Amino acid sequence: MSEVETTHGSAESAAVVAAVKAGDESAFSELVDRHRRELQVHCYRMLGSLDDAEDLVQETFLRAWRRRETFQGRASVRAWLYRIATNACLDALARRPRRPAEPEPGEHGVQPSGSFEVTWLQPYPDRLLEGAAPTEAEPDAVVVAKETIELAFMVAIQHIPPQPRAVLILRDVLGWRAKDIAELLETSVASVNSALQRARATLKKHLPEPRLEWDSDTTASEGERALLDRYVEATERADADAFVEMMHEDARFSMPPQPEVWVGRDAIVAAWKEGGIGTPEWRDFRCRLTRANMQPAVACYRRAPGDAEYRPLALDVLRIEEGRIADIVTFPPDVFPAFGLPQTV
Repeated sequence: MSEVETTHGSAESAAVVAAVKAGDESAFSELVDRHRRELQVHCYRMLGSLDDAEDLVQETFLRAWRRRETFQGRASVRAWLYRIATNACLDALARRPRRPAEPEPGEHGVQPSGSFEVTWLQPYPDRLLEGAAPTEAEPDAVVVAKETIELAFMVAIQHIPPQPRAVLILRDVLGWRAKDIAELLETSVASVNSALQRARATLKKHLPEPRLEWDSDTTASEGERALLDRYVEATERADADAFVEMMHEDARFSMPPQPEVWVGRDAIVAAWKEGGIGTPEWRDFRCRLTRANMQPAVACYRRAPGDAEYRPLALDVLRIEEGRIADIVTFPPDVFPAFGLPQTV
């Protein structure tokens, strides 16, 4: 059953809906706030940025308040809000178009990655996903599946133009019917199906080859935990060479918002060494484990010479395949607050 087919039931009582339409702000907050986190995930998929997603959820609620009298109760409040959020995201993308950047081959082992880089990409803290899970009051909420939030998926869908991207998310992720998507986008069912085919082809082109074989289990295995322990130990020792045996030969390393990408473990390690890892300036680190996009992540802190505390340096989000690291995406320290990470260690 699609989001549009669900009825609003007891969680969306007629009294509350009537109060909202009458301009009761408290009733409005009660009605929409329970959907905040899942709408944030939806906007995040559309935009690839947590900061932008937060802004668009606020824009969605503002638009919903202004248009509260248009809610007729024929579909669920969730479906109504998803319609508003999707259009808000499409409007934002129209105002500020973004295209993935092609990394330039150059010095220091930088190589083309085979796909353009999404320089505005931000990680999504797993701790926020808990608020997007269904509750007893909202059993029809869509569970966030690992394969629809991982960074590789997030990168791939950013290569899809905005409207086909919306179609793909609404149809394949949220389970909407083509008829309902056509109504939302004010187009025909045939156009929706055509856009979906194009979007699926683009998605397949930009996902890593072994993507369909990834394990959807979000629980870290004993082997993964051991690998993470080794990763932390090597980081805190500033031992770049120790990473070689942890990585696949064709591993990738990128650092949004920078467009560069390194392909191959030897090139990655060489770049880290050239960047100074292991020198007196870059050898005193501490790490904290966390999770982003249902993937393991390592928060790295550095203590500069003469400093008494370790300060945020970067967040490494890892993709692990067959017991080795296949991808490292490193984000700047401004993402730490979203993860509830301390500002000093």
